[in-house]
Amino acid sequence: MSKRSNKLSTDGGGDLGQNPFAALSGWGDLPAGPAKSDPVASLPSSQRGQPNLKRGRVEIRRLTGGRGGKTVTAISGFKGIGSPELTSLAKQIQKSCGAGGTCKGGQIEIQGDKREQVAALLTKAGFQPVMAGG
Repeated sequence: MSKRSNKLSTDGGGDLGQNPFAALSGWGDLPAGPAKSDPVASLPSSQRGQPNLKRGRVEIRRLTGGRGGKTVTAISGFKGIGSPELTSLAKQIQKSCGAGGTCKGGQIEIQGDKREQVAALLTKAGFQPVMAGG
């Protein structure tokens, strides 16, 4: 009794049949991806068309309690900002800090001690960051 081999050769020879991307070659150039966004450019404008650079005071805290000893930078005190805008601001902060984070209950949490970086970003965005707590 002989065994039949159902294995494919991996030496690079032979064609596996069809190319799933062959149909895309006739479409021409694909559209460009989205442009990189600037945190200040996405701010809402005042009635005169200028960016609103006085958006209020926000508190930046360093928290470790209830997180297994891990440090989290919490930003709270946002007034007059909707949930979608707060979520987009959180994503921009996460991207520029190179850390994960979330947006819970009207406050932004960024993993790690990133207070100085967050303060600089919020100042550019028109907020007045204040280091609160110890």
